[in-house]
Amino acid sequence: MALVVIDPGHGGGNPGAVYMGRQEKDDALALSLAVGQILEENGVNVYYTRTTDIYESPERKAQEGNAVKGDYFVSIHRNSSPYPNQYTGVETLVYNQYGRAGMLANNINSRLEAVGFENQGVNERTNLVVLNQTQMPAVLVEVGFINTDADNQLLDERFDEVARAIADGILATVWAA
Repeated sequence: MALVVIDPGHGGGNPGAVYMGRQEKDDALALSLAVGQILEENGVNVYYTRTTDIYESPERKAQEGNAVKGDYFVSIHRNSSPYPNQYTGVETLVYNQYGRAGMLANNINSRLEAVGFENQGVNERTNLVVLNQTQMPAVLVEVGFINTDADNQLLDERFDEVARAIADGILATVWAA
């Protein structure tokens, strides 16, 4: 069965985006662990780049994913904007939007949209280490804006559905292989 590398963004001394005491690293870890559990319950092998509040560089995370020979790499984050409540929705970043990474990104986004997030699309970002140094299809999922109250409310009130949506998007891609 497939091996999916789950990468909870940030960690340790790197909190990522922060809004009113809420830290991206905490949301990313909680979501990642929930997504991984659903994947494991569905027969998918999971490797986590972290399961506790530690920091590893993006280079190290990409190296870990490559070393374990992951079939897919999914980095989970929260977005942020210059001003509170400026933007809303999910966005998934890929090195190249064609092929398996693009399919994975679209599968995740469409399922998160069904939960209630605005779909900001799949966008190419060639400068991100976890996307350009991984030897497998890789995505970076921005699960709503941490400084948008409506996105936080949706994540908090429908956390299990959000985790399920991400996992279902991954499973649809794995099973299509």
